[in-house]
Amino acid sequence: MLIETRIPPKYIFDKIRNNVFRVLLFSIAFHLLKLFVFDYLPNIPLQLPTVLGTSISLLLAFRLNQSYDRWWEARKVWGAIVNDSRSLVIQLKGFIATEAMASGDASSTLTKMAYRQIAWCYCLGKSLRGQAFDLNHMAEFLSPAELDFIQTQNNKPYALLMLHMADLKKLHEEGAINAYQQVQLDSTIVRLCDSMGKAERIKNTVFPVTYGLFVHFFIYLFLVTLSLALVELVGVWEIPILTFIASTFFLIEKTAKHMQEPFDNKPTDTSVTAIARTIEINLKQILQEPNVPAPLAPEAFYMM
Repeated sequence: MLIETRIPPKYIFDKIRNNVFRVLLFSIAFHLLKLFVFDYLPNIPLQLPTVLGTSISLLLAFRLNQSYDRWWEARKVWGAIVNDSRSLVIQLKGFIATEAMASGDASSTLTKMAYRQIAWCYCLGKSLRGQAFDLNHMAEFLSPAELDFIQTQNNKPYALLMLHMADLKKLHEEGAINAYQQVQLDSTIVRLCDSMGKAERIKNTVFPVTYGLFVHFFIYLFLVTLSLALVELVGVWEIPILTFIASTFFLIEKTAKHMQEPFDNKPTDTSVTAIARTIEINLKQILQEPNVPAPLAPEAFYMM
């Protein structure tokens, strides 16, 4: 997630470099054709690129709006994950009977489930970004038996929720929680599973490719017609004017393209790793653990 208003110019330019270079090439080519080949180029009225530019602006605005809605939905899903992760551990700590806590087994289960929930948050983030399962990192939160189990599963975050449900059943059978409390905890775990499904839906639903291609093609069509219209009106000044206009259109297009994929391991991502670290801090403080990590530091101008 971008967190600074002053984004490095290099980062911005790298996103549109190739497109702007192509515009620069055909803009210069039209001037060379006019000077050395033809006395004049096709006289295109300025009204034509004006109409095209207005239409493309509306299409870009629609695409940017849809991309932002997709990015914001992902952020809301992870906001719900934060709330339900905290609720799960608070409920466990408040529901488990004092006698059961004193015995040691239920207290151990509480700690185990809290650490497993931390692992679930990190694991879900990596899964959404298509990154490999970090065995060493997960070993900080999971027991060897749990690690062995989830490595046999394709959907590792879902496997961790299965372990949650098994421990919840065990707590009920041992009398550490009553039936009503089990239902409440079960509802929290179900909400976590629901949030995971929503995030996976966003990740696996491809934004219509043809729509993006058509918009990209129409931008170039607009720039070609604008170049031909301006070359007769302003001469060589058409090159910097066209380059500037092209940059604005391509920047908006690239912004929409990046925002439509909130789990693509890019600076514009939803900051799932930082959110998971926040959850780790909160849950360890609930458990009154001595070693609580610091919040995740930003990487330059963005937070992952």
